[in-house]
Amino acid sequence: MSDNKGYIGFACAYTPLPIIYAAGYTPYRILPMGDSPDQAGHILHDNLCPHIKRILDRAMGNDLPDLAGMVFMNSCDAMRRLADAWHRVRPDINMILIDLPATTDEIAVSFFTGEISKLIDAVSEWSGKKTGIADIEYGILLYNQISDFMNELTEKTYGGKTNTSVSVLQKLFNRSVTGSPISFIEDARRILSENEQGKATKGGVPVFLFGHVLPDPEAFLLFESSGAKIIGDDLCTGSRFFNPVATDGKKGIVENLAESILLRPPCARTIDITMPGKIGNVMISKAKKIGAHGAICHVVKFCDPYLSRMPSIREEFRKAGMPLLVLEGDCTLRSIGQQQTRIEAFIEMLR
Repeated sequence: MSDNKGYIGFACAYTPLPIIYAAGYTPYRILPMGDSPDQAGHILHDNLCPHIKRILDRAMGNDLPDLAGMVFMNSCDAMRRLADAWHRVRPDINMILIDLPATTDEIAVSFFTGEISKLIDAVSEWSGKKTGIADIEYGILLYNQISDFMNELTEKTYGGKTNTSVSVLQKLFNRSVTGSPISFIEDARRILSENEQGKATKGGVPVFLFGHVLPDPEAFLLFESSGAKIIGDDLCTGSRFFNPVATDGKKGIVENLAESILLRPPCARTIDITMPGKIGNVMISKAKKIGAHGAICHVVKFCDPYLSRMPSIREEFRKAGMPLLVLEGDCTLRSIGQQQTRIEAFIEMLR
C-alpha cells in the first residue's frame, strides 16, 4: 500500500501511527517550530504550555500541509485545551480526541485498545474505506523498521561510532514523523550503510539529556558549542518515540499495539502507582548506564506534568550525587540561547 491520501496530523508521541498509515495517510507530527506569528494567545491563556500554543500558531498561520484529519491524544489538560481551540480555528479539518491512560496496567491496556479501535473507525470514515487488520499489520511492520533503524543509528551516534552528529540525528528524528515512512526507511538504510565505517565524533563532557519537546536541531549545536557531548536522551521528540510494537501473535494486533505504546519509555504524565517518584530514578539509571557525568533536563514552561515532578526529580538526583541542570524553554531556540551561560558553567563544573 502507499501513503497517497494526504496527511493526518498529530501532536503527541503516544499517537498510534500505524493506524494512520493503515488508512492510507502519511502521519505528520506538528512540531513546535517555524516562523508563524504568535496568535494562539488570543484564544488560549498566557500561562499555558508553549508547545501547545506553537502548534496552534502553525494551524492559524496555515504553516501546515493539507491535512485530511487531526488526531489528538488526551495526554494532559493542555493538550485537551488544544483540541478545543483547534476545533474553533480549523473546523474544516476532521478531528478526533483519543483518551490516553496515565497507567500501564491490564485495565489501562484494555481501555486504550478500545480507544485505538475508535481511531480505526474514525480514519476509516475519513478515507471512505474500512481499515483492515492486514493494513494495520503492514503499518506496524513499517514503523517497526523505522524504530529498528533509528535505535541502531541513535546507539552509534551517541556512542561516537559514526560521523553523524546529534543535530543531524535530530533532523532524522523530525523527518521520521513528518514524511513518508517508505522513503524514510530507504534513506535510513543508506545512512546506516554509509556510516558503518564512520569515524568517532569529537570530544566533550558526556551529558544525558531528558525532558519534554526539543525538536530544533540547532539546540543540539548550542549544547555542543558549550562543551557538552550528548551521549543519550529521553525526549518525546527524540529516542523515546522509537519503541517497536510486539508482534508475537499471543494477543490481537490492536491490543499488541496498545500495550506496546503504553509500555514505551514513559514521560512525566505516566504514573506508576507503586512508585509515584519513579521517573527520577529511571533518569538517573539511564544517565549512569551510559556513563554521563551529569544530566540536563529541558522542560517547557507551564508543563504541569513535568513541573509537578521536578522537586522529586531534583531530590533523587541530589541523593544519587548526579549533577543536574534544569532548563525551562518556550519552544524557541532563543530561549535556549539565553541560557547558554548557565549551560557553559554547568559543563565546566563537570570537567
